[in-house]
Amino acid sequence: MPFAIYVLGLAVFAQGTSEFMLSGLVPAIAADLGVSVPAAGALTSAFAAGMVVGAPLMALLSLRWPRRQALLVFLVAFVLVHVAGALTTDFAVLLVTRVLGALANAGFLAVGLATAAGMAAPDAKGRATSVLLGGITLACVAGVPAGAVLGQAFGWRSAFWAVALVSLPAVVAVVRSVPAGGQESARPRARHELRALREPRLLVALALGALVNAATFGTFTYLSPLLTEVSGVSEGWVPVLLALFGLGSFAGVTAAGRLSDARPALVLVAGGLALPVGWALFAVAAGVPAAAFVLVFVQGALSFAVGSTLIARVLYAAAAAPSLGGSFATAALNVGATAGPALGGAAIAAGLGYRSALWVSALLVVVALAVAAVVHRSPASVTRR
Repeated sequence: MPFAIYVLGLAVFAQGTSEFMLSGLVPAIAADLGVSVPAAGALTSAFAAGMVVGAPLMALLSLRWPRRQALLVFLVAFVLVHVAGALTTDFAVLLVTRVLGALANAGFLAVGLATAAGMAAPDAKGRATSVLLGGITLACVAGVPAGAVLGQAFGWRSAFWAVALVSLPAVVAVVRSVPAGGQESARPRARHELRALREPRLLVALALGALVNAATFGTFTYLSPLLTEVSGVSEGWVPVLLALFGLGSFAGVTAAGRLSDARPALVLVAGGLALPVGWALFAVAAGVPAAAFVLVFVQGALSFAVGSTLIARVLYAAAAAPSLGGSFATAALNVGATAGPALGGAAIAAGLGYRSALWVSALLVVVALAVAAVVHRSPASVTRR
C-alpha cells in the first residue's frame, strides 16, 4: 500500500477527532461562552450537517483541481478554522468555524477516498478504504479521550489547538507524498460523473451504508448514559468502554480491509446477519456489565467491518465517477450519522428508555438486510463487483 495512503489516514484521524471530541467539551464551551448546554450541542449538529452538504459540494467545486492541490486546500482550511475556533470568544463565530471545518473535512475525505482508491492496485480499493476509515476509528480510541483529557486539564480551547497541530504534519506529508499528477485532464467532467452515479448497485450500496452507519451512531451517541444508567457502570469506566468500542471498530476495519476486496459477500452477509442479533442481544443484556463490555467491542467491530466494506463497494461501483464517488460515500456515512442519533433520541424522548436506542439500531440493520434481500438477485447486487 503506498505510503501516501497512510498520510491521508493521519489527516482523517485529526479530522475524526475534531468531529467527535465535542461530546466531552460541550459543558465547558457552554460555560465559557455564556450559552446553554443545548445551544452548545448545536455545534455537533452543525458539523454533521456541514459534512452531509459539503461532501458532494466540495468535490464538485474541486473537480478541476489536481487532487494534491484539492487535498492541501481542504487540509489547510481545516487547520485555519480550528485556530480561529480556539481563539474566538464569540459563540456565533465558533458555530461558523464548525460548519466551515465540516465542509473542509468533507471535501478532504471525499477527495482522499478517491485518491486512495486511485493509488491502490485495481483489486485493493477495500484495503485503501480501510486505511482511511481506520483513521476515524483510531480517533475514537485515542483522539477523543485525549481531547477530553486536554479539555479537563487546560480548557476546551486546548483540544482545538491540538487538532490543528496534529494536522500540520499531514500538510507537509501530502506535499511530499501525494503525486502532483495531472488528474485535471484525465478526470471525467461533472455531468458525466453525475450520470455514472445513477448506477443501481451504487445507489443500493450508498443506501445500505447510510442505514448501517445510522445503526452504529444511533447507539454510540447514547452509549455513555446507557452504560451508567442501565449497565450500572461507574462514570470512570465510560472512557474505557468508549475506547473499547473504538478498538473494536479498528479491528473490524482492519479485518474488512483484508477481506472486502476478495470476499465482500462473506463480510456483508455474515456481518450483516450478525449485527441486528448483536444489537438485540445488547438491548436484552444491557443490565449486565460483563455483557456490555463484550458487546461494545463486538458491535464496534461488526459495524465498521460491514460499513467499510459497503464503502469499498461504492468505490468499485463508481469506477466511472472517480472524483464524485468518494463524495457520495462520505455523504451517505454522514446521513446515517445524522439520522441514527435523531431516531435513537426520539425513542428515548418518547419514554422508552436508553435500551430503545439499541432496538432502533437493530431495526435499522434489519431494514438494510431487507433492502439487500430485495436486490440480491438483480445485476445491481452490491455483493458483486
